[in-house]
Amino acid sequence: MGKKMLISIVMGSDSDLPVMKQAAEVLEQLNIPFELTIVSAHRTPHRLVEFSENAHKRGIKVIIAGAGGAAHLPGMVASMSPLPIIGVPIKSSNSIDGWDSILSILQMPSGVPVATVALNGAKNAGILAAQIIGCSDKKVMNDIIKFKENLAKEVEKKYKRLEKVGYKVYKK
Repeated sequence: MGKKMLISIVMGSDSDLPVMKQAAEVLEQLNIPFELTIVSAHRTPHRLVEFSENAHKRGIKVIIAGAGGAAHLPGMVASMSPLPIIGVPIKSSNSIDGWDSILSILQMPSGVPVATVALNGAKNAGILAAQIIGCSDKKVMNDIIKFKENLAKEVEKKYKRLEKVGYKVYKK
């Protein structure tokens, strides 16, 4: 038997996969078990209810929900689940430059919070989900610390390259 899934990545359509796989890639890098599935708020409402009401019973700790257009999926999941929900607005083919998705996910009514990342920001959603898991899992917290240290090292490499080609760079 494999590891127990801790995070669920859910999207309204397979057309959202190019964006949502960025969250999966971060979780894979951090060795956090996750599931990835499709649940359409509009086309599979019964699946939406079953998924939302039972995710915590299956051991899921955080849900990342991505949607484009009207983007009801994250809010509807949040309305039925006690888990933290991270919404990823997606600029889709039926989107109004992504603003409809952003506002649909961001502007939730009082009592139904959805943490919202940037448009197409699934990578940050994966990192945020890992940080939530890290609050109660020391190994994940240490992996997040290493992940952030590596981000800083990548920036250092970049400004050192600038310096090598003759640019003046800020130094402490």
